[in-house]
Amino acid sequence: MIQTVWVSSSRSWASRRPDGQRTSWKCGFIRTIIQHICLRHRFKAQGKTRMLKKIHICLCFFFVSGILYEISLLSGCFFSCLPMPKQFLTPEQVLSLGRSIIFLETTERLEPPPLVSCSVESAARIYQDRPIILFMKGLTNDTVLDSNSSYTAFSLLSSMKNVFLFPLQMENIFQETPLLQWYNEVDPKEEKNWVHVSSDASRLALIWKYGGIYMDTDVISIRPIPEGSFLAAQKSRFSSNGIFGFPAHHKFIWDCMENFVLKYNGNIWGNQGPFLMTRMLKAICNLTDFEGVEDHSCQNISFLNPQRFYPIPYPAWSRYYDVWDKVPDFNHSYALHLWNFMNRNRKTVVAGSNSLAEKLYKTYCPSTYEDLIQNAELRVFTSYEDSV
Repeated sequence: MIQTVWVSSSRSWASRRPDGQRTSWKCGFIRTIIQHICLRHRFKAQGKTRMLKKIHICLCFFFVSGILYEISLLSGCFFSCLPMPKQFLTPEQVLSLGRSIIFLETTERLEPPPLVSCSVESAARIYQDRPIILFMKGLTNDTVLDSNSSYTAFSLLSSMKNVFLFPLQMENIFQETPLLQWYNEVDPKEEKNWVHVSSDASRLALIWKYGGIYMDTDVISIRPIPEGSFLAAQKSRFSSNGIFGFPAHHKFIWDCMENFVLKYNGNIWGNQGPFLMTRMLKAICNLTDFEGVEDHSCQNISFLNPQRFYPIPYPAWSRYYDVWDKVPDFNHSYALHLWNFMNRNRKTVVAGSNSLAEKLYKTYCPSTYEDLIQNAELRVFTSYEDSV
């Protein structure tokens, strides 16, 4: 289990419900119920055999966990009312709750750049009752990082109550899926697109096993996605794999994993990603062009309009870093994909630039903007002044 230490965030957004009401009294009420139930079970277990005691303890745990989960969903304080500190929870325990929002970092870096931090923070704010999980390949079970780490973004994300940072252990993730044999046979050193290919495989396996929503780390959430089983159209008749959601053990995802192995070609960028999703969707649906902002549906899978996530298409990706005379409202969008793969010149958000991206950061990931943009520039300036 990763030895990372998380701390409760002092930021007010994490301790309030979306309607602004504090949840501390509800959490206290829940804890009182739990203590009362466990006390009754403990007294009833006295004088009986050790086996009966164990049975009572197990029943108590599952019963209380069920009550905690149901009540906390109503009270909006699930992550502040966890029966144990979140650093003791395993990935399986968090993922088994279902409804997770999953991000992946398949490079070795431990310091998420501002756009990754913004993606995770915006999801944590929009989906306050759901676990937000960032799997990082650079983490190991022996990694020791805490909220005071020199990694500013890591510390920031760790402090958010519904954000969990876990090691990305692909061999474990691919167990009991068609991807395991492929993973055991492939040589990452010979794969020129390994960072992308391994991410394509990992997201399929995680959603297959546990369900939820997968998002790329350059996606800024702006409102909840109301769909359960969905793919995101990048354009008419073409699906992305940068964001999608399904319940656990959905046949479409299993079929995608089988096709991933059958048609594997790591030399073609996207062959295991958007092209995979598109060819699998075309195999079961008659795709047509979008007209207006309507969504399509086929085989109980929603194929969401490009306006939902790609209102600015990839040829115009740099527009996110321009200054707009009139800022778009994105009323038809659930999230915005900033096309970081296209950003080879490494355009960044600059404090005071008044770019569209800066406005998005200020609105949907203000903590990232303050800590990683404003304060970072201030630290650089202060350092420069000290050296002069």
